[in-house]
Amino acid sequence: MQAQAKTRFKKTPIGEIPEDWEVVRVRKIFDVKTGTTPSTKQADYWENGEINWITPTDLSKLKDSIYIGDSERKITKRALEDYNLSLLPKGSLILSTRAPVGYVAVLTEEATFNQGCKGLVPKDQNKIISEFYAYYFKFRRQHLESLSGGSTFKELAKTMLERFQILFPPLSEQKKIAQILRTVNEAIEKTDLAIEKTERLKKGLMQRLLTKGIKHERFKKTEFGEIPEEWRVVKLKNIAKEFISGGTPFTKNSEYWNGNIPWIRSVHLTNYYIDESSIEQYITEKGLKNSSAKIVPKRNVIVATRVGIGKSAVNLIDVAINQDLTGIILDKSQVDPFFLVWYLQMPKILRLFESFSRGTTIKGIPQKHLRELYIPLPPLPEQKKITEILITVDKKLEFLKKRKEKLERIKKGLMKDLLTGRRRVKVG
Repeated sequence: MQAQAKTRFKKTPIGEIPEDWEVVRVRKIFDVKTGTTPSTKQADYWENGEINWITPTDLSKLKDSIYIGDSERKITKRALEDYNLSLLPKGSLILSTRAPVGYVAVLTEEATFNQGCKGLVPKDQNKIISEFYAYYFKFRRQHLESLSGGSTFKELAKTMLERFQILFPPLSEQKKIAQILRTVNEAIEKTDLAIEKTERLKKGLMQRLLTKGIKHERFKKTEFGEIPEEWRVVKLKNIAKEFISGGTPFTKNSEYWNGNIPWIRSVHLTNYYIDESSIEQYITEKGLKNSSAKIVPKRNVIVATRVGIGKSAVNLIDVAINQDLTGIILDKSQVDPFFLVWYLQMPKILRLFESFSRGTTIKGIPQKHLRELYIPLPPLPEQKKITEILITVDKKLEFLKKRKEKLERIKKGLMKDLLTGRRRVKVG
């Protein structure tokens, strides 16, 4: 893709655009159709239905895709005829215009839709690339929302949509822009699939490794079910040297803040570890001394015991904690801190934490419950091997998520430039 030289711009009601582009109202290039819901009390409108009936919920499940060819619910031919529903051809657009406004997709199969959507049928397929307008409506979503009325929920009326002003570039540019954005979209979708696959792998590995271990043949029955014979069942207090509660220095005293002591809240427990990049706030020695904030020495475990109950991480640096957190100083001759964090993140343990929580306004886990928590504990060398496997998978997951973020930034920038004509594409 190369920028065309000396693009001249003109002012329009929707901003500056290239001189050879037009601004038109939706009704000039699309026929706008409305939908409805056949009676749900009449079985023969729904049973064995074969006609796609699209709702905003269907559109919301597409994530980054701009194509839809199926619906969760389908209607019968009788429902279509009795309600005189519009059956839109392939290549039409479906736009959600109620709860919420702005989801959009191109039909890959014929479909009708409910009252939460509008159908946009191109008047001349030789002048319109539907994919271009799918991306364009996504780009203008905020504008569509601003035109929506209603007190209980926002709804974009048919007349407002028909009058909505949109760009109308030459067909060749519509096509090229759609191709570029589709390429980025496909890369995001592939990355999404890789993330989902890796998350399933991680979940399966956690379940197997943290209960069955690595290459064991002999097992024993415990309150956790079967675990390897070599493993012990211990209480958390038996492998911990100390449990530390935290606090917050007085926020209106400037002498307590912007020092050199890292200080965290539960909101900072977004990963299985905390390092310098996790820190947003620092307190002073004076702030530490004159508050309940306490320092947790590095390479121990921090658990959210109030807000964000159950989140946990290994602190790779010395860090002070607030009152929503508990620091667990571990006996490292018995337990690897990363092993404990992985174990605490198991779904059944998180559910257990939730059952421990007490309080009305802000729920919290009494420290005694944390101390009495039972843990199936492998020998230390096996703990470290399990930890290495899970960290390797998690690093792959982190890499994929960062890749997706980068692709989404690229897409956002391209949409802003290409869908306004600021950046021209070379065609021909």
